[in-house]
Amino acid sequence: MAQTHTLAPLVRTPHREPFVESEQSLPSQLDAVSPFVDQLMRFVVMLRGADGSEGDIEIALREAILNAVIHGNAEAAGKRVYVICRCIIDGEISITVRDEGQGFDIDAVPDPTTAENRLSTHGCGIYVMKALMDEVSFEQGGTVVHMRKKADGGWSRPSLWDSICGLRTLTCER
Repeated sequence: MAQTHTLAPLVRTPHREPFVESEQSLPSQLDAVSPFVDQLMRFVVMLRGADGSEGDIEIALREAILNAVIHGNAEAAGKRVYVICRCIIDGEISITVRDEGQGFDIDAVPDPTTAENRLSTHGCGIYVMKALMDEVSFEQGGTVVHMRKKADGGWSRPSLWDSICGLRTLTCER
């Protein structure tokens, strides 16, 4: 299961703070999801520190990836799920999850809070993502989900940011 990990530390854009970005992919297999999320959350906590929102981020990330594997790629062996995680120096995190499926109509997803859907075993992943993250949006016909979480009020920048200042793009293969 080859994965390419790309870290792009402290890239500056005209209107943004410096950030570190990780681009990874995983196969469309349910047993690959938990180890992948665990690894990515270690990256997130290393760069953001623990401000109490990491549980929310982890649950939303897991839901987005599970939706991509199960609904987007239909667990097809030859398809992959692509994840970009960007940690910004001010504590904000943005995550993009993309699958290789056919997409879906977000407006056709039933509301899981209505009486007729409350006992359903499906349909609450998107609701959970929207409840836990500050922003959630879908693009490219539903094959791409963007999520964003701002730093909570008690957030303070981990000292790791000071030690990675000046680094250039680092790419490693596993």
